[in-house]
Amino acid sequence: MRNRRSLLRGALLAAAGLGLGAAGADRLPHWCGWDQPPLGGGYAPAADRLTAVRRSEVRVRYYVQTDEPVVAFTFDDGPGPRWTPMVLDALDAARIPATFFTVGRNLETHADLVRHRLGAHEIGNHSWSHPDLATLDLAATTDELSRTHETITRVTGRAPTLMRPPYGHLGGSTLLAADSMGYDIVLWSDQMHEREYEDDPAGQVRAIVDAVRPGCIILAHDVGAERRLVALRHLGEMIDGLKKRGFRFATVSELAALGTRV
Repeated sequence: MRNRRSLLRGALLAAAGLGLGAAGADRLPHWCGWDQPPLGGGYAPAADRLTAVRRSEVRVRYYVQTDEPVVAFTFDDGPGPRWTPMVLDALDAARIPATFFTVGRNLETHADLVRHRLGAHEIGNHSWSHPDLATLDLAATTDELSRTHETITRVTGRAPTLMRPPYGHLGGSTLLAADSMGYDIVLWSDQMHEREYEDDPAGQVRAIVDAVRPGCIILAHDVGAERRLVALRHLGEMIDGLKKRGFRFATVSELAALGTRV
């Protein structure tokens, strides 16, 4: 049995070696380097740079355990001139706060659009150019987050403490970069499904209003495909529906603070 296993393992390794050899040695670092493992994996080793480690763990939050009827709306990818003002208008009209996970280069370009409108809202880091951070090494991930951190601080006068990885993808380098920069990571428990309700805006409203539970973090976008408008044009109705259910609204950090008292 052992000989058969050895032969099979040797054959597989030989085949892999032939495949890599045929592709060329210059491709090997890209396919199998520690920062780019093969087969679509992300960068796995989280603590291979102990000098970057600040905490023994990084908090990853996708909802908050609380019995209080409080919910947090979050908006990714902005700001942008087409839809971000629409979202801010709806929030202002309802007098509720939200959390915006901004893309650094978008904030740099459209700083004047939001500079004096973000006082009631929380701003989080959503990377500089919206790459899949799970495929980047620590240096590249840190650069993406650092550039955005500096831009948010300069534009808003407040340093962000939360980050959300693009696509919600997490890799070891993302965790280590978040740790070294003092960030907590925020994902979500509910989201807008605009594609599903593209021809049924009222259905999208009902889906959010009916699904929300205490402590939910809701994902929406203020930049993106045209179908996003299915949700954005009806934010007021969602907010009204949730208020009728007795819900209050908070930033992610405010919501998280409630969870510490459970």
